[in-house]
Amino acid sequence: MGKTIAEKIFSEKSGTDAKAGQIVIADVDYVMVNDVTGPIAFREYDKIGTDKMFKDRMVLIPDHYVPNKDVASAEQAKEMRQFAKKHDIKNYYEVGKGGVCHQLMVEQGFAAPGRLIVGADSHTCTYGGINAFSTGIGSTEAAVAFATGHLWFKVPETIKVELTGKFRENIGGKDLIIKIITDIGVDGANYKAFEFHGPGVANISVSDRLTVSNMAIEAGGKAGIFPCDDLTREYIKDTVKGDYKAVDADPDANYCRVLKYDLSKIESMVAFPHLPSNGHPVKETDVRIDQAYLGSCTNGRIEDMRAAAKIVKGRHVHPDVRFLVVPASQKVCRQMLDEGLMQIFLDAGAFISGPTCGACLGGYMGILAAGERAVSSTNRNFIGRMGDKASEVYLAGPQVVAASAIAGKIVTPDQLEGC
Repeated sequence: MGKTIAEKIFSEKSGTDAKAGQIVIADVDYVMVNDVTGPIAFREYDKIGTDKMFKDRMVLIPDHYVPNKDVASAEQAKEMRQFAKKHDIKNYYEVGKGGVCHQLMVEQGFAAPGRLIVGADSHTCTYGGINAFSTGIGSTEAAVAFATGHLWFKVPETIKVELTGKFRENIGGKDLIIKIITDIGVDGANYKAFEFHGPGVANISVSDRLTVSNMAIEAGGKAGIFPCDDLTREYIKDTVKGDYKAVDADPDANYCRVLKYDLSKIESMVAFPHLPSNGHPVKETDVRIDQAYLGSCTNGRIEDMRAAAKIVKGRHVHPDVRFLVVPASQKVCRQMLDEGLMQIFLDAGAFISGPTCGACLGGYMGILAAGERAVSSTNRNFIGRMGDKASEVYLAGPQVVAASAIAGKIVTPDQLEGC
């Protein structure tokens, strides 16, 4: 019997004949922590009582509460800064030089095909978009990885997703993953990996693949993995660190489930409160909003900013709406400036910030009051996720977020006529 991508990567990293369901001890290529999860990991590392540290594999990225919003977040950031300095950790990205952790892991070349990457953040599964097995861990596990360079894993079963066709205009990865999660539920992939296959994959941009992989966790998945192809290699060619080895599944690999989607039939989707699985076609909704939020590790890349700017250009944000634009990294900020996107958003009446997780996790800069509604390109819409427990978050792609900011209600771009 052949192997899935997950089984192949775990076989390589553990030096065993890894199969789904087995427990293996595997070497990790990189372990990432942020300003929330890092300080806990640092303290746990100190408890281990070892001088050994795999510092070249460690990546420290402050992003959740940056710039610091209060004394508590400033103390967290200070602890991370001091730990990096004490141990001479080179892969530390200070405010003004970095951005949202998952964007940085790709931009800075840590994520690459065939790698096994862990991060003390649930959306670490993002890097499957470029053929890595990446998954979230706890801070204690991160501390162990600091000290040993490896962790134990249960090799997951894999769900095969066969894709055909091509997205229609203004529809993309966010619409696909909301559709999948709606179909199978938030527990439909518990401790399983998604593998995406079929001729439709070649029609999905790498940016959209990263969006899809990012939200694999919202169906309970351990990872969401795309094959490595020419698009992947082109995307990472100027940034990837070191050599990498692409991994393909065997033709006779064993899958626990097969899902099939024709991309040409995917509609613009929006996930209603309070679960990412509560998806509806946008054209069947009528929801007034108070805020539109464009950004996050899910949809804060330059491709998302370009798509949104194309829609808002020459238009104005609805008078009852606050439109927040939050690029995912300093690099994306620069690209927006160089391409004139900043001017487009400013002329439309949007607020633009530097890179931060911000309101995505209910941090700051965009917190919702009781009764307020936001349409957001982020990844979760749980009760109280972006503010008061009586607020509501609707998840959608960047095109819908931009169109909704103009219309004052959740709409698709082609519903904007006259706005």
